Amino acid sequence: MGPAGGEARPGRFFGVYLLYCLNPRHRGRVYVGFTINPARRVQQHNAGRKKGGAWRTSGRGPWEMVLIVHGFPSAVAALRFEWAWQHPQASRRLAHVGPRLRGEASFAFHLRVLAHMLRAPPWARLPLTLRWLRADFRQDLCPPPPPHVPLAFGPLPPRAPAPRRRASPLVDTEKERDHDTEAFCTLCARVLQDEEGPLCCPHAGCSLRAHVICLAEEFLQEEPGQLLPLEGQCPGAWPGGGL
Repeated sequence: MGPAGGEARPGRFFGVYLLYCLNPRHRGRVYVGFTINPARRVQQHNAGRKKGGAWRTSGRGPWEMVLIVHGFPSAVAALRFEWAWQHPQASRRLAHVGPRLRGEASFAFHLRVLAHMLRAPPWARLPLTLRWLRADFRQDLCPPPPPHVPLAFGPLPPRAPAPRRRASPLVDTEKERDHDTEAFCTLCARVLQDEEGPLCCPHAGCSLRAHVICLAEEFLQEEPGQLLPLEGQCPGAWPGGGL
């Protein structure tokens, strides 16, 4: 599992969260929502509908954001995940998930649905993170998340600013580049440009450096119908290496 801490990667944040009601009169109720700012969103829910909260949570607080799934590539992807989590009985991808059982708490039911969602396409191939914002609410999911989905705890780390693009070098400077220092993709033999961010094998004894696309195509040879690989054996010199 991945670490819980560390600085967040640059880029926009898209998350789908689970609220838990702490009000004794409504205790046990849950709410699923989408957000780009978790801290602000939970404040809106607790402030009521007039302050931006949802009508289903207004006047029933306090609410606690106990869990959030993040790492979606776009707002559309996160909103589709949110809708399916809210309406599992209407999602054709979750037809195998049974309805809420008699006596099953709403919180437990939503965790059961989430467990199956993380294993179902297309979400099973997304670089998602499952983060428990309240560790005392944590429960093991069944089935467990895929191996590439890290389990994190605590508040989200500060978001790193997006890197600034450097100005293009002058033509004369480009011509004077030392071609002896150029690196080449192990798979396609084309030059690796600095801005392309080549992938390297994590093993010190392997010299593989490759374009992201080249390595993805290599890993997907046994899964021709997929777009994103989940894992694969290193095609470099390192014996038995994996990425």
